[in-house]
Amino acid sequence: MLYILNKENSLLNHFLAEIRDIEIQKDRMRFRRNLERIGEISAQEISKKMEWISNEVTTPLGIANVPVLKYQPVLATILRAGLPLHQGLLNYFDMADNAFISAYRRHHKDGSFDIQLEYVSSPALNDRILILSDPMLASGQSIVLTYKAILEKGKPRHTHIVCAIASTQGINHVKAHLPSGVTIWAGAVDEELTVKSYIVPGLGDAGDLAYGIKE
Repeated sequence: MLYILNKENSLLNHFLAEIRDIEIQKDRMRFRRNLERIGEISAQEISKKMEWISNEVTTPLGIANVPVLKYQPVLATILRAGLPLHQGLLNYFDMADNAFISAYRRHHKDGSFDIQLEYVSSPALNDRILILSDPMLASGQSIVLTYKAILEKGKPRHTHIVCAIASTQGINHVKAHLPSGVTIWAGAVDEELTVKSYIVPGLGDAGDLAYGIKE
């Protein structure tokens, strides 16, 4: 299942416009906060698809029956670019368990690259709801390798993948290599992917824009 959130007019479109804008990108704090906001909106949308139960809450004047989440999810992200988006999800799923994965592109002299995983920290995932986030779903390789790596911690009941911007190619790669039940939530989808796997028009390098250029 694929949900593209900018197909309906909402404040999400303002936040997407700002993270793409080359002038507004100069304000790192605003860039991080906008990714965080996109995470918050995504959390709200995902919550509508989750299971709820009725719970009795004691107020100063009586008892109120209110719906609450039946299960708390596990929030996972890929370091370092995923941290602001992850924080937005965590702001709303504030009782969630968390997982962190270190992944990077190892470039070769011929211009090609492969994805290397260095670090995985995760709670047990058996029968849990997993929400895996990364700002950019470009080639889709990082998400696929990350998902397969954290399966060592157990098989999730259901997996949601969250990104601010995705490429059509990345979405197709995920659909081809992950279970059919995985749900993808994309703020926007761009058609073009360069030979170096950068999304066009995209927004550039989310990690560098959030935290500074790396060597």
